Amino acid sequence: MPIDLYYLPYSPPCRPVLVLADALKLKLNLKELNTRAGEHLTPEFKKINPQHCLPTLVDDDLTLWESRAILTYLASKYGDGSLYPADHKLRAAVDQRLYFDMGTLYQTFTDYLYPQLFGNQPADEEKLKKLEEALEFLNIFLEGKPWVAGSTLTVADYSIICTVNSIIALDVDVYKYPNIKEWYERAKSSMPGFNVSEQVIELLKKLFQDFKAKNTSV
Repeated sequence: MPIDLYYLPYSPPCRPVLVLADALKLKLNLKELNTRAGEHLTPEFKKINPQHCLPTLVDDDLTLWESRAILTYLASKYGDGSLYPADHKLRAAVDQRLYFDMGTLYQTFTDYLYPQLFGNQPADEEKLKKLEEALEFLNIFLEGKPWVAGSTLTVADYSIICTVNSIIALDVDVYKYPNIKEWYERAKSSMPGFNVSEQVIELLKKLFQDFKAKNTSV
């Protein structure tokens, strides 16, 4: 049976799933929902996912949401074992990085961005400092390591690379962090599916600019 993915193309949480699926050469049945038109709030979709959030994956009799849960599932079922290792210590390191992305890096990104996009507010320098602090943490994690969780590419890299792409689209200089710069360039040259993650940067830049312009004109 095909794997259904309900998604929004430019959504930062949706993109890691698209990138990993491309790397795993999985054929997804893509079902784009226009959240601005409320397509995720229909009774039909709420039956699939009562939290009505994206991405949502349906694989046979399994329905799953939350992007990082989807990443670990796809890597476990369809990967070769390296992307989400079975070894308890290695897996714990991957999980920690995934939770760091969700609770710190991505969170500080949205805390900085969303008031500008949806609240017609100017950029908050204190929130930018929090985002930069999160990037500094990532830079420290990468000290002496080629990938975010250690010596091998894992789903944590797929999750965090898409968050970093979104941060780049905000014109935040991630290359001033030397370890992040090396990791990003390494991903660009050797991460399967990387092009899927990077090609959305210009789209996001335009989207962010359009949102800000619309709010400013109101």
